[in-house]
Amino acid sequence: MGATRTHRDLVAWQEAMKLVEMIYRGTNAFPRAETYGLALQMRRAAVSVPSNIAEGAARNSTKELLQYLGVASGSLAELETQLELSVRLGLSNGESVCLEQVSRVGKLLVGLRKSIRERVD
Repeated sequence: MGATRTHRDLVAWQEAMKLVEMIYRGTNAFPRAETYGLALQMRRAAVSVPSNIAEGAARNSTKELLQYLGVASGSLAELETQLELSVRLGLSNGESVCLEQVSRVGKLLVGLRKSIRERVD
């Protein structure tokens, strides 16, 4: 058996961390009036994704891990909606790289959840 694995070893967590960095950089360009509005909401949703992956991985059961991965997926959907809203409001140009990263993280979460369920069944 290999070394003890943590959330840091999960590609989904690593890619979610990249997404957080992208969101922070992107929201820096928002107008000052949005500092405590949409920008803050987007940052919170983005941070929630890797945070929930990490918390789930640190829990004591597979059931809890799956639950937290579900919460991470929900936060990711929330962030995707907020990105779309930022485009509609003219706050961003919908940087395709952010949307591509959201999609990548979403696919990784789906794959991780599926893999875990298959091992349990």
